[in-house]
Amino acid sequence: MKKLLTVLLALLVCLTFAGCGSNEEKPADDKVIKVGATLVPHAEILKNIVAKTLEKDGWTLEVVEFNDYVTPNTALEEGELDANYFQTLGYMKDQNENGGLHLTAVVGVHIEPMGIYSKKHAAIKDIPDGAKIGVPNDTDNCARAIDLLFAYGLIDEAGTVESLNGGTGNPHGFEITPIEAAGLPRALDDLDAAVINGNYALEAGLPQSSPALEIEVFDDVTSVKRTNYIVVKQGTESSEKIQALAKAIASTDVENYINETYKGAVIPSFIDADGNVVKY
Repeated sequence: MKKLLTVLLALLVCLTFAGCGSNEEKPADDKVIKVGATLVPHAEILKNIVAKTLEKDGWTLEVVEFNDYVTPNTALEEGELDANYFQTLGYMKDQNENGGLHLTAVVGVHIEPMGIYSKKHAAIKDIPDGAKIGVPNDTDNCARAIDLLFAYGLIDEAGTVESLNGGTGNPHGFEITPIEAAGLPRALDDLDAAVINGNYALEAGLPQSSPALEIEVFDDVTSVKRTNYIVVKQGTESSEKIQALAKAIASTDVENYINETYKGAVIPSFIDADGNVVKY
């Protein structure tokens, strides 16, 4: 019996020290910031610029890439991420209301504007009468595209494709052709010009090979609507981690990187959810 008690006591002592040892191996402070992002331009901005800034301040940025818009939010809700970066306020609010999530925006980073692209003409004024111009075929983006053509004087009224083709609001007789948005970059070779969403232009490498002739201009209201934000779970926005991330991303280095890399297909937008400029 004495032998058995001695063995049990020895085992207890070993387990106690083993437990203490494992606790000592854990870092005293969690200096890793885990952010979910879609690839272009979000993950590129995080990896190429933000990670380096955070590293100087003693933080490690871990970027988790996603190919969809649903999982980055559920992962954030479940605590698998510290933040995500891919969405507008409208999308986030819809996810909160219809998905039962509890997310909030911390700081805006950029806008992906629509642009008028051409491989045949160097300027808007060079687009000839009767030119073929492609626009997205979904309702929201088609209206956006028509507004852009109107803003730069290519048409005289912001009507519909049906009213413009052959109508008085289209004095240059342009043939305005709705095409599935993702297919517009591929169709550009067969068109005089096309109005293309920023993300699809980026994926096709258009900002480098054929920079936009003109891009959308945003006012205070549309800037808030179109900006992509750093989003976190409610209650964490004031944490040291998130404040470090916000400071690193709303920076001159990020602004310069966006301007130099994406050639107008992405524009900086460091604002809060109310449209106020964020400065650190």
